[in-house]
Amino acid sequence: MLVNQFPEIFLSNKEIANRIARELKKGNIRKIGPRLYTTNLKDSPEYIIKKHLWVIVSEYFPDGLIADRTALENAPATDGSVFLISQRKRDVLLPGYTLKPRIGSPALPTDYPFIGHLKICSQARAFLENMQASRTRSGKVSRTLSQHEIEEKLERILVGGGEKALSKLRDEAKTLSLTLHLEDEYKNLDKLIGALLGTKEAALLSEIAISRTKGHPYDPKRIDLFQTLFAALKKLAPQNLLRLNPSEEAKTNLAFFEAYFSNFIEGTEFEITEATDIIFKGRLFPERPEDAHDILGTYQIVSSIEEMSKSYANFDEFISLLMDRHFQVMTSRVDKKPGEFKDRVNRAGSTTFVDPELVMGTLLKGFEMMRSLEVPFQRAVFVMFLIGEVHPFLDGNGRLSRIMMNSELIRANEYPIIIPIIYRNNYLSALKALSHNGICEPLIRTMDFAQRYVASIDWSDFDKATEQLTRTHAFLDPNTADLEGVRLRIE
Repeated sequence: MLVNQFPEIFLSNKEIANRIARELKKGNIRKIGPRLYTTNLKDSPEYIIKKHLWVIVSEYFPDGLIADRTALENAPATDGSVFLISQRKRDVLLPGYTLKPRIGSPALPTDYPFIGHLKICSQARAFLENMQASRTRSGKVSRTLSQHEIEEKLERILVGGGEKALSKLRDEAKTLSLTLHLEDEYKNLDKLIGALLGTKEAALLSEIAISRTKGHPYDPKRIDLFQTLFAALKKLAPQNLLRLNPSEEAKTNLAFFEAYFSNFIEGTEFEITEATDIIFKGRLFPERPEDAHDILGTYQIVSSIEEMSKSYANFDEFISLLMDRHFQVMTSRVDKKPGEFKDRVNRAGSTTFVDPELVMGTLLKGFEMMRSLEVPFQRAVFVMFLIGEVHPFLDGNGRLSRIMMNSELIRANEYPIIIPIIYRNNYLSALKALSHNGICEPLIRTMDFAQRYVASIDWSDFDKATEQLTRTHAFLDPNTADLEGVRLRIE
């Protein structure tokens, strides 16, 4: 066998031992673990093993059954441990990983083929076996998940598949418990499932499970995002106060453009002259009555200092204000259920927003964080992202999120944040960076610049404000502007 006939990673055996010794001496291969060799002379052993992990596990344990916490996490533990059932009892220590076999019941017909020779426990079996207690050694994770972790995984099943999925898991676990002699473990699992379904009582440990029993289940991934944004705002958000002291005419003009640009972002596009006819002359455009009312409804809210200055002392008042404002904006779109939370999942591109069942609980958790933010700009950005990410209504969430954002600023007598047409891509890209990748800085910078831009415009005269917006490129199509290298600028 020539060296280029070796795979990138392989285990030695008697048949190729001599060949391995010769190639090792020549420097054509190297050893990176017990009986484990590679032809890759460049990358680190940790990288190579990570790349081929499950094939390596299969080679060491041809009879291996992925089990315990690994079967539910579908990945090595945080300390690199991989747990499995095998007749081979000895641990295998590798750079970055430890393969940990134990004696146990071999694969059952209900278990699944995995990679190479490996199999993996069925979900029901994995939950049963994770209900077994296991000791944690210093610095190492336990073989099985904690009750807290099991509750969180059961909650995800309930969110993803509903009560039917959780009931199916319980039925399968009951049958398997007799085969595996895990009747006591099944009883404890049954209690946890029953508690989540509201049919039994159990001492729950995880915050997400307890919230469900209290009637406020939430989306844990979104809560993680909110916590990330909360920390970033406390650390990075500007502290400067852009005080708003314009004349009544300036406030009217500012509110007009706030409503105009906010609707433009959502695809409700009118010429400036058409929008002025809608807002100031009551023209409703018979061919586009709903679009016209969207702009008018938005303007009626943002132009009212009394409305935009409303505060809320608690979560119930926050929700009431949210629903009232949504009704005002979307009242012409009866099919979108104005003022009512959504009754089905909504999506935008590759993003699936919070499940209807989790809307109230997710908003509650976000609201609790927002209350701890002291600076108006921080609260404004946070509440905008909170509503946009939850998407509690069937439609109108973007407009509503920006209304709630600017309400925080107006109440503090600060300039609102407006996203001109040219800045639309910057805004949406910044939202996506946070929503998809947990990166907060672009959103904070984008909103800071947008607020400073608004403060730089002289809103006292409608025509002059329009001229200044034009000079600073506010009305340019963002894609055209990107091609031509034109940017929104502050004079």
